[in-house]
Amino acid sequence: MIEAELKARVRAPEAVARALDEWAEGRSETYQDTYYDLPDGSLRARDEELRLRFLADHGTGDRRTLLTFKAAAVDEASGSKPEYETRVGDSQIAQAILEHLGYVPAIVFEKRCRSHAFEAYGRPMLATLVRVPELDGTFLEIETLVQEEAEVGAALDDIRAVLDELGIAPEDLTRELYTDAVAAVRRTHSPGR
Repeated sequence: MIEAELKARVRAPEAVARALDEWAEGRSETYQDTYYDLPDGSLRARDEELRLRFLADHGTGDRRTLLTFKAAAVDEASGSKPEYETRVGDSQIAQAILEHLGYVPAIVFEKRCRSHAFEAYGRPMLATLVRVPELDGTFLEIETLVQEEAEVGAALDDIRAVLDELGIAPEDLTRELYTDAVAAVRRTHSPGR
């Protein structure tokens, strides 16, 4: 599956949150994300991602761990990537497996999310308002899954239409990765700077 996704900075998070709540009930979740790489940085160099996510659903109390691999982007403008994800039964064993395979934690950070699942333009979509404690502002991610690379463009057009309905302007779109932004903040605020 390919995750067709667009991300934007949100200028009016309360208004967007109210609109999304009208479309679908939201779930409040916290993600603790650990991104892994090989010591030489070769996953990042190939535009690939390996992530272990600890997810806590504040509404249901559900806690789960997901292992995700994202291949290189198939759409350069949006950064949409093929995604392979599975639930993990024991997070400590998953960490040990990754580390025994030679992967090391590259960055760890938290995302505070409110997610809304709905259908738009004949597609199941997931809209997530995101706050990352180290970063200023609120982000909105909207995604849908497609089977083939040829479907990505049409899916992104549908996502843009949803963003427009939410009052998100094209100039608010961003391709900046949370991993890069958090790393930059930490470098700026590290001792000796």
